[in-house]
Amino acid sequence: MPRLCLSSVLLLAAFAGLVGPTATAQLPTETRAEKEARLRWWTEARFGMFIHWGLYAQAARHEWVKKHERLTDEQYQPYFDHFEPDLYDPRAWARMARQAGMKYAVITAKHHEGFCLFDSRFTDYKATNTPIRRDLLREWVDAFRAEGLRVGFYYSLLDWHHPHYTVDRNHPQSAQSAADYDRLNQGRDMAIYRQYLRDQVRELLTGYGKIDIIWLDYSFPSGAHGKGRQDWDSENLLAMVRELQPGIIVNDRLDLLDVEGGWDFRSPEQFKPREWVTMNGVRVPWETCQTFSGSWGYYRDEMTWKDPKQLLVLLIETVSKGGNLLLNVGPTARGTFDQRAQDRLQAIGQWMAVNSRSIYGCTAAPDEFPVPEQSLLTFDPDTRRLYVHLLDWPMGQLVMPGYAGKVQYAQLLHDASEVKISTSRTTIWMSEAAKEGDLVLTLPMVKPEVEIPVVELFLQ
Repeated sequence: MPRLCLSSVLLLAAFAGLVGPTATAQLPTETRAEKEARLRWWTEARFGMFIHWGLYAQAARHEWVKKHERLTDEQYQPYFDHFEPDLYDPRAWARMARQAGMKYAVITAKHHEGFCLFDSRFTDYKATNTPIRRDLLREWVDAFRAEGLRVGFYYSLLDWHHPHYTVDRNHPQSAQSAADYDRLNQGRDMAIYRQYLRDQVRELLTGYGKIDIIWLDYSFPSGAHGKGRQDWDSENLLAMVRELQPGIIVNDRLDLLDVEGGWDFRSPEQFKPREWVTMNGVRVPWETCQTFSGSWGYYRDEMTWKDPKQLLVLLIETVSKGGNLLLNVGPTARGTFDQRAQDRLQAIGQWMAVNSRSIYGCTAAPDEFPVPEQSLLTFDPDTRRLYVHLLDWPMGQLVMPGYAGKVQYAQLLHDASEVKISTSRTTIWMSEAAKEGDLVLTLPMVKPEVEIPVVELFLQ
């Protein structure tokens, strides 16, 4: 059975006397302008790919299958013994991401199951010890960089395989009572696991070149038998991350929301905020992570897949509120993207090929521009162009309340064809003056062959 290698156990055992962090490192400080500059590439990119891939792809029934079915290490072992993604071609993954219009990607170097896609020195529970016998992460990094995408790692703070990770309420062997937890955790030492966590994060941030993003996931400190900043030694861990990769962007799940420099962006999961996410009344960088269906890992029989229009609306609406979208793919155990995922990525890519100008570098529209009916607005502050995404195609004309005198030219974005603007609505039988301040766009009667047409407004 895969286990921590002996040399690693001996090394980690040296830390067993520690009961927790002894000193807190100082996190680097920066001004708001400095942080905006550091995150600028990310806020301009707006669209990235999340990839959840691990042994759970073989179970093909949710990445939390070990927890949901309360599987023991022995019951989970066959997935390790038979992990052989012989069709794995990260270059194909990278091409699909780029062609879909994504600018960056984040992959699960290690998820909660504890299995590592990389050739870690601190465990035997890794891809190089499975039948595939390859550092899958290194191949992925090289392939995605070659396609011009920024790269990021997801690393699970939870670990359901490590012998010293203490059983908690999210563990597959979670218990019913405090006494049961005491019994299950006899001989387990979180100090040893903390060092293991730190050592692996160091490996990831020193062995694969420049890493643009790291997801450290996740804390659950409230309630009984949870884990938070003390369990991970979060401030010292983050200080190390910042030291090793000074420009890296870090998510918000270390239980450090109240610590200056303790996070870079908020990360609502499977959730669409109603408006720009704020902290203490101030707008902050944010990114929603979303799935095509209901799970993150490959789930063969899961059928609640979003259609291409739903996914495009999700992307546009996110940008219209100043956020990023990280859209997840769960590859199969043979190393391919499910055909359903491929179809949706292709559809998104077709739209982005001619409409990405309304996404990249865009954000929420200024308050002076009301949102027309059945539309979403995005705004490029550098070019001062406003983008009207028409979710429901109007019958010939679209009234834009309050836009009169603010627009110098309009065109459909996908083909740069002119859209005439006026301040009245005219038909053969009736003319209707627009209300004061209204602008009228005259559009084709027939919807263009674009999933969601976009009108580009050049502002005065």
